[in-house]
Amino acid sequence: MPRNHRPGPPPRVSVIVPARDAMPGITRAVTSAMEQTLGLSRLDIIAVDDGSADGTAEELERLAAGCPSLHVVRNPHPCRGGAGGPRNTGLARARGDFVFFLDADARLAPDALRRMVAMADQNGTDVVLGKMVSPDGRGVPKAVFRHNQLRTDAHSSHAYATLEPCKLFRRSLIERLRLRFPAHLHHGEGKPFTAAAYLNASGISVVADYDCYHLGPGRGRTATGLADRVDAMRPLFETAARHTRPGTRRDTVMLHHIRRELCPALRALPREDEAEARERFLPELRRWALAHCSDTLFPTLTAPERLMVHLLRTGRFEDLLSVVRNAKRDARSGHLVEKGSVYWLHPFFRDPDAEVPDACFDVTDRLPVRHHLAGAAWHGRSTLRVRGRAAIDGLETDPEEDRAELVLRRREARDEVRIPVVATAEDDPAEFAADVNIAAADGGAPLRPGVWDVFLDVRAQGISRTVRFGNRHDDTLDIGTARRVVAAGPGLRARVTPYFTSPYRNLSLDIGPAPRGAPCEVTEAVWHPSDKGTLVVAGRLLPPGTPARGRLLRLRAEHADGRVFDHPVRFAAGHPAGAFTARLPVRDLGRGRWTVTLAVIGPGDQAPGRPAPAAPVPPPARLPGARWVRRGRPYYAKPLMGRGEVTLELRVAPVRLLAAVRNRLRLN
Repeated sequence: MPRNHRPGPPPRVSVIVPARDAMPGITRAVTSAMEQTLGLSRLDIIAVDDGSADGTAEELERLAAGCPSLHVVRNPHPCRGGAGGPRNTGLARARGDFVFFLDADARLAPDALRRMVAMADQNGTDVVLGKMVSPDGRGVPKAVFRHNQLRTDAHSSHAYATLEPCKLFRRSLIERLRLRFPAHLHHGEGKPFTAAAYLNASGISVVADYDCYHLGPGRGRTATGLADRVDAMRPLFETAARHTRPGTRRDTVMLHHIRRELCPALRALPREDEAEARERFLPELRRWALAHCSDTLFPTLTAPERLMVHLLRTGRFEDLLSVVRNAKRDARSGHLVEKGSVYWLHPFFRDPDAEVPDACFDVTDRLPVRHHLAGAAWHGRSTLRVRGRAAIDGLETDPEEDRAELVLRRREARDEVRIPVVATAEDDPAEFAADVNIAAADGGAPLRPGVWDVFLDVRAQGISRTVRFGNRHDDTLDIGTARRVVAAGPGLRARVTPYFTSPYRNLSLDIGPAPRGAPCEVTEAVWHPSDKGTLVVAGRLLPPGTPARGRLLRLRAEHADGRVFDHPVRFAAGHPAGAFTARLPVRDLGRGRWTVTLAVIGPGDQAPGRPAPAAPVPPPARLPGARWVRRGRPYYAKPLMGRGEVTLELRVAPVRLLAAVRNRLRLN
């Protein structure tokens, strides 16, 4: 029976490990596959030795002797290229439902394959990206791994920014497309394979909450010549053209390759022999620019990229080389503001001999806006004051002429509200404050219920740039303390919740109806600074200004089994009417899950069988866990977050010492 038709049920994953002179890292790589929690019986590990001379083959045979799931293929004649040939050899023998390509100098975290397979099974996706990490933090994509993504695609996510093949691929997709690696390439042989899989996958998933794939120590440090880079670019452009149709989606893919491959190759031209660059590289690069940089794609490039691509497409190689050689000097050339547009004052700008269109130098939509959120706090009964700094980089602001605005846009609607900002510092026109009156911001009417995203329209010298606001702020800024129920018109109240969006941390306002019957609202919940087992909750009675006379406030902790503990709270003298601070001794609660609420008992709440109205204690955005010692044993309380909780829930339990030691050793 041929070896690639081994008996037994097919495994879930075939792990393919190409290796050439890979000692000593190959031992760690293969061992990491053997130790997967998915189980060896569900794995098919195929290690392909590509003519090693350093003992790699012998080490693989040693490992295989004790592991029936590890199969070693020895190729006595090394392939001319990189890892593509050995990967193809492994693909020809793969039997798993999925295929994972593991580099010989990398390793898999123990639970990586189980998590990725589960993600693919649950969501019916063809490709799963597991979070990548490296020893020095370099050469690792970050945007795509900001959060888990159950189902996305190459056009709706940052997945296309990582084209290395260290992903989980559904094998039926590979065989349907007849995907194989370019065996002759020494550099980037995995990118066309991954690009084709992305562009044809029924869906893509991302596992971002677990460090799945640990790159080797030499990641991203290998220099490659322009000849190798051009050879690697050729199948990339061909793949992108073959698997997309003309239009917006193709432009998105081509934009990636023009920025990541074509333009860097142009910048590398001065390091090459000039005659070879003119005769060998530039003609082919020009063909790609003419074929794949459409007229709708071209304006989306940066000004330096537009200038290079324009000179390349028009065949002006001498001017192109001059532009590349002087790029650093010309980047500091400054700007011209003219008729509502800003132009880069490159030496070629409006040079009659250069004959380059003004559009190549237009940077109006590219000028960066420097902005910072300093705070958001309530002034009066229904006005949220937003403070910050904002300026268009490189342009001076005239406080009298250039009036910025805070822009609120309601999601899933066309509603837009503009609020003028006021300069707050005479010596710094960038500092501002804007008052958002919830009851009258919309032309005298209250802001409608919904989520309002906050933008800034910043202006300077007649130029306007609108940017999303809030993602740049002090780490200590806790926007959740500005949550409040406010007056939203005659007889109307609204619940206003400022928050930072995930994952980009921009500022938004969630406006909804005030909770009916809620006797109070919470403004803060933190652990006591000297007693980590005590939760401190601050708030005030509703409606605002309600006196505490005749009211008994209690902080309630209710166990999942129905047990209830009430803790009375006294209103401190000297506080504003209705303001309070309550303390919950969590250290005295038994193990299990506890829900925390607030209740007020008044004269009308004493009727038998009538429960006191309760108010939720909103889960704080940054409440950490707490630990204490009870009867010689360590305990912890952990907030339960991320499940859409309306009120704070705490899990109280003893610390598992063995697990804690393991976690500490893993972190070290």
